[in-house]
Amino acid sequence: QVQLVESGGGLVQAGGSLRLSCAASGRTFSSYAMGWFRQAPGKEREFVAAISWSGSTYYTDSVKGRFTISRDNAKNTVDLQMNSLKSEDTAVYYCAGRAARALTTLYSAYDYWGQGTQVTVSS
Repeated sequence: QVQLVESGGGLVQAGGSLRLSCAASGRTFSSYAMGWFRQAPGKEREFVAAISWSGSTYYTDSVKGRFTISRDNAKNTVDLQMNSLKSEDTAVYYCAGRAARALTTLYSAYDYWGQGTQVTVSS
């Protein structure tokens, strides 16, 4: 069983930056693909970014060039650096992990989820 705990959310002005971090328990973290999703009020949860076990990354178009996902297998963490934040980035951000090496954008493919952390961008 893997437990995921997010941190780093908060309130920031448009154009600012935040760094989210996800700490994972479990000895097999290094072989897991990890992802970040977000859910805005009244909307479905959507894919943001993912990273494979080897470090390959993929981003949804709206965050390309602004967000960076990274992982530290020694520390069992995966981070999401968010720059040039916009009001439309406001959402609860969730860390997700899947017991497979390849990354995916599919919500249903992830086995483990954190509790979420709120990101609010004021315009």
